[in-house]
Amino acid sequence: MKKYAIVIHGGAVTMDPSELSPETEAAQREGLQQALQAGWEILHQGGSALDAVEAAVRVLEDDEHFNAGRGSSLNLQGEVQMDASIMDGSNLKAGAVDTVRYVKNPISLARTIMEKCPHVYLSADGALEFALQHGLEIEAVHYFETEKTRQEWLEIVQEQEKVPQKDTVGAVALDQDGNLAAATSTGGIEGQLKGRVGDSPVLGGGTYAANESCAVSCTGDGEVIMRGALAHEIYALVKYKGLSAPEACREALELRAEDLKGDKGFIAIDKDGNVALETNCNVMRRGYRIGEEEPFVAIWTDEAAD
Repeated sequence: MKKYAIVIHGGAVTMDPSELSPETEAAQREGLQQALQAGWEILHQGGSALDAVEAAVRVLEDDEHFNAGRGSSLNLQGEVQMDASIMDGSNLKAGAVDTVRYVKNPISLARTIMEKCPHVYLSADGALEFALQHGLEIEAVHYFETEKTRQEWLEIVQEQEKVPQKDTVGAVALDQDGNLAAATSTGGIEGQLKGRVGDSPVLGGGTYAANESCAVSCTGDGEVIMRGALAHEIYALVKYKGLSAPEACREALELRAEDLKGDKGFIAIDKDGNVALETNCNVMRRGYRIGEEEPFVAIWTDEAAD
């Protein structure tokens, strides 16, 4: 059996440990485990990396404890606007969507765009119309708004001191045929301006995959990651400098550090199956599983694999 692996993240952020309750931490660990298992089972049975990353991200989108899909943050107007992208490393095909509402799984909309649309990227109402035309599952507004996101929005509107949530979810995978894929999905930043788009749907910004190099999904400060084109930088460091995925991610964290200050987190897997989970934050919700090895899931960055 050839080597295969999957890596996932549920967002990286710098935060006071007291802000994460034991109940939320336990729920996030469970969600990561379920997403990892969903993607790993596909790879284990000989399925494609593309199917695996979509399946893993769908689980995280359906989990209200992550900022994507159901648990998405609310913009300044108190609305959900979601972004996502997916990329197939075997042929560089990709699909992306931004500021879409009502679509239960934006990552599946991104894949539908990749497979059935003459364009790579659709936005807002056009993306919603495309989703409706292709029978994707739609939910009412109240499905996406949780008690937590509504309360956080109220605190921002009332100008109380609070660090805006800016988490993302993502997955990268290598399948038994040697193909790579990456997927990223987000609800954006709490209290963001209507129409704001971060790095998650931007190919080369928050997502990139190419079989000759690696697959990458980013999280953190979207504007910083987008300005640095950091997913593509990691790809280039692997392809042209010959670094492994972990080495490339560590170098990308320091890339033009004075100009690109902010929270950054990367997951990646290269063509040789080396997995990377790198961040400059104290929290990165993450997990990976290589072949039939035991899965690894963690929240705090000081947690190491056995």
